Amino acid sequence: MLITGGAQGIGRATALGFAREGARLCIIDIDANALEETKSELRSLGTNVTIAQADLSTADGVKSGIDAALKSHNGQVDILVNNVGAGKVRTFEELSDEEWDFTMNLNFMSYVRTCRYLLPVLRAREKSVIINNASDLARQPEPVPIDYSASKAAVLALTKGLARAEAPRIRVNAVAPGPVWTPFWTKDGGFADTMGKFHGMAPKDAVEHELSLRQLPLKRLGQPDEVANVIVFMASDLASFVTSAVWGVDGGSIRSLI
Repeated sequence: MLITGGAQGIGRATALGFAREGARLCIIDIDANALEETKSELRSLGTNVTIAQADLSTADGVKSGIDAALKSHNGQVDILVNNVGAGKVRTFEELSDEEWDFTMNLNFMSYVRTCRYLLPVLRAREKSVIINNASDLARQPEPVPIDYSASKAAVLALTKGLARAEAPRIRVNAVAPGPVWTPFWTKDGGFADTMGKFHGMAPKDAVEHELSLRQLPLKRLGQPDEVANVIVFMASDLASFVTSAVWGVDGGSIRSLI
């Protein structure tokens, strides 16, 4: 199986979850150090894992990353988890065309390009699965970050369209996490840092303030393994009648019936 953005956060937790199920793993990430750390951790568990460092915001990066990751597997894969993504808290007026392009290229077009490149392989395998990591903000956007919300809404449209186009051979589903405490939030310039600047608060205080605004019933951020557990389930035969689904792992943030 192949996981993009698999060296940290939800991607890393997903790799560990599949490792516990005995999967052979291929991981692509832009962070070479995090890749090596994740590889060492997985191999200490006895997992067969290969890694590739690549910038998936570009078409060349997608192709070279996939080729390198799957080289030792003769280019074969039967489960694809599109997980790579980034976001910052900026108002609509602050976003330039270049920032919109970067967000869409990484958060959406990397999924498009990865799926397009691997579809011939996935069509030839038995029980192939694609799982796309979206966001609760795809279904219930907030004022910020609007570019991130738009990119993740596009991921849901891609998921639904591919599920119909590739059925019954390939099951295509999405997870839609709410706020999950990962490096996506905690890194310098990440969600917590930029949210702090947006609200004029310390990063931790800004996160707590944002959670109060969203009125999450579970009143906390999620953990990466709580999303990973759902991804592993959706890839398994236990979910064999599940396709075109959007599975919220969001602490109850979505209020709508559908």
